[in-house]
Amino acid sequence: MDLHTMTQSLVTLAEDNMAFFSSQGPGETARRLSGVFAGVREQALGLEPALCRLLSVAHLFDLDAETPANGYRSLVHTARCCLAHLLHKSRYVASNRRSIFFRTSHNLAELEAYLAALTQLRALAYYAQHLLATNQPGGLFFDGDEGLIAEFLREYVTLHKGCFYGRCLGFQFTPAIRPFLQTISIGLVSFGEHYKRNETGLGVAASSLFTSGRFAIDPELRGTEFERIIQNLDVHFWKAFWNITEIEVLSSLANMTSATVRVSRLLSLPPEAFEMPLTADPKLTVTISPPLAHSGPGPVLVRLISYDLREGQDSESLSSLVKSEGPRSLELRPRPQQAPRSQSLVVHIHGGGFVAQTSKSHEPYLKSWAQELGVPILSIDYSLAPEAPFPRALEECFYAYCWAVKHCALLGSTGERICLAGDSAGGNLCFTVSLRAAAYGVRVPDGIMAAYPATMLQSTSSPSRLLSLMDPLLPLSVLTKCVSAYAGGETEEHSDSDQKALGMMGLVRRDTALLFRDLRVGASSWLHSFLDLSGHKSHTSSVPTAESMRRSVSEAALAQPEGPLGTDSLKSLTLHDLSLRGSSETSNTPELSMSAETLGPSTPSDVNFLVGPDDAPEAAKAQEELSTKDRGCGVRSSFPEGFHPRRSSQGTTRMPFCSSPIVKNPFMSPLLASDSMLRSLPPVHIVACALDPMLDDSVMFARRLRGLGKPVTLRVVEDLPHGFLSLATLCRETRQAAAQCVERIRLILAQPAPPAAPPV
Repeated sequence: MDLHTMTQSLVTLAEDNMAFFSSQGPGETARRLSGVFAGVREQALGLEPALCRLLSVAHLFDLDAETPANGYRSLVHTARCCLAHLLHKSRYVASNRRSIFFRTSHNLAELEAYLAALTQLRALAYYAQHLLATNQPGGLFFDGDEGLIAEFLREYVTLHKGCFYGRCLGFQFTPAIRPFLQTISIGLVSFGEHYKRNETGLGVAASSLFTSGRFAIDPELRGTEFERIIQNLDVHFWKAFWNITEIEVLSSLANMTSATVRVSRLLSLPPEAFEMPLTADPKLTVTISPPLAHSGPGPVLVRLISYDLREGQDSESLSSLVKSEGPRSLELRPRPQQAPRSQSLVVHIHGGGFVAQTSKSHEPYLKSWAQELGVPILSIDYSLAPEAPFPRALEECFYAYCWAVKHCALLGSTGERICLAGDSAGGNLCFTVSLRAAAYGVRVPDGIMAAYPATMLQSTSSPSRLLSLMDPLLPLSVLTKCVSAYAGGETEEHSDSDQKALGMMGLVRRDTALLFRDLRVGASSWLHSFLDLSGHKSHTSSVPTAESMRRSVSEAALAQPEGPLGTDSLKSLTLHDLSLRGSSETSNTPELSMSAETLGPSTPSDVNFLVGPDDAPEAAKAQEELSTKDRGCGVRSSFPEGFHPRRSSQGTTRMPFCSSPIVKNPFMSPLLASDSMLRSLPPVHIVACALDPMLDDSVMFARRLRGLGKPVTLRVVEDLPHGFLSLATLCRETRQAAAQCVERIRLILAQPAPPAAPPV
């Protein structure tokens, strides 16, 4: 069904339902149902022209005709999903509104939630139009001075988000993903309460496993709490939450469902300098120094995974590097006959926003890769921010990559073909490691497979990043906190010295023990409160609590008081506080161990984001057709008169907009690398997600490489969230997407090595 037909069908049904409920008397429920359908009609009619305008120019931002993907398309698709759900619900109401089995309260709450989502999506469509009017022809990222970018982002983060984390959670993704997202959201808000009590020194009151019950039965409460957490908790919380999968119990369960491999060993590479031959003249060598930034020389941890035991993998030289992982670690399982060395090697760099996770978190799908590809895999455990900001992770990954190239025989490979693979932040490091290898003159990998990589870490906006308003895995505030930590701008410290001594994983293990200790008490307490809530509604003290918990998100937003604490005042206060905070986040830029020549930002004239010559006239003409109102200098001029999106009621957002010049460094934001640097990259294969806030990073990076004549492919999977590799066993769609990554790696390992490019 095309957009116009869908909109007209929804408007017709909304008018019919509105007329019906208006005729049902003066009851509160009928009034609210009539009002919600009136709102659906208004927002659908207002949204359609904006979506049509975006669709009319979306093709100008694709990589090619065979890859129709960019943030504008994704935003339109997401809005269509919301319209389709409202259309389905409106049809259901029209067919069942006279039935005695019609659940009025449930349908009203769902309609109000999706109306709130539709209103916010309309605001995002107007923001996308503003980007279209402001950017250069063909550019997806906000192209303006830093003041304008900061104004746009600070206006954007004041939007209400809770409606997307309650009943509407994950509506844009494939249905098989939604139960997982609901489980994650319930766990996150429960973990958030648990974490906050620890942080303030109040102790753990009861098991979060059971206090999560009220979030499971009340979507609106869950959405409100989810919004509070993503806006106000610091990067240490996300580090702890994302690392929770590495608890021994959970990691053991994951390993039980993954492929069985002969080798899974954690190695510690000593911080010793070694020589590498130059590609241009193998008789000459260059010294590869150990990582030095911030904390000085230190070992680099890597994990070797191999489905078969191959020659060299049980050697004494390799065994001397093995690092014990405790009593539950996977050790080498010798067998009578060894397999010969593989011709290929995969060097993997894990994701986690530069602040969390290790190779252990990604081990389940890496074992599957080792089985399917039949090659050894070396996964790098680089140091994490904020304790080890840029460029420590890059230095460690480059050192480990060079060590693997030099010692591939110990890893069970002849090293004829080497693929560098990574996801998210790991994809970023794959590109920057290759750029640094080219700068050193040593061997670059034969190809790069990057899954949903981050290539632009500068605080900016793009059509796909607007989707972070509703993405439960990559909210914008979380993205900025991770980038700020990686850039060295995260300065918040824990005040509890005991927590510092334990470390983040120590805290998680300690809290898990407390959860199990309080299991019985927590279960009893929760069950008692639940029975009180449902069985003693006559008590005057219980009524307000129950009513407040059951209010819909839209009702809570409409009930906000006006005046000093009203929405407009709160919005102004947020903007003011954010501007003050943004000006103080740029101090204490970490000192780099690399030379200024190597790490210096690219010259603007050497970085080209423009479309090719064939598309440039059409893109320029499309922008000229935008109205004068769309080109207004103020961000709020993007909205038509009379339209007011819903604003967050969670107070000032703790979101550091990192404006340090370091984020423009091409070794931090490879999209900003000069043309001469990008020409040194090997063939690149990117697998991205259509609904990922980082989609435009992949599209623009692929377009830059294509414009330079570099071999690059872009595969975009539909209806899946960022991080699908870690969900590979969840459903058929994630398995198919993970298979595309394996196929790209297989393509790199199978192709003959290309001739060396002439020096630029």
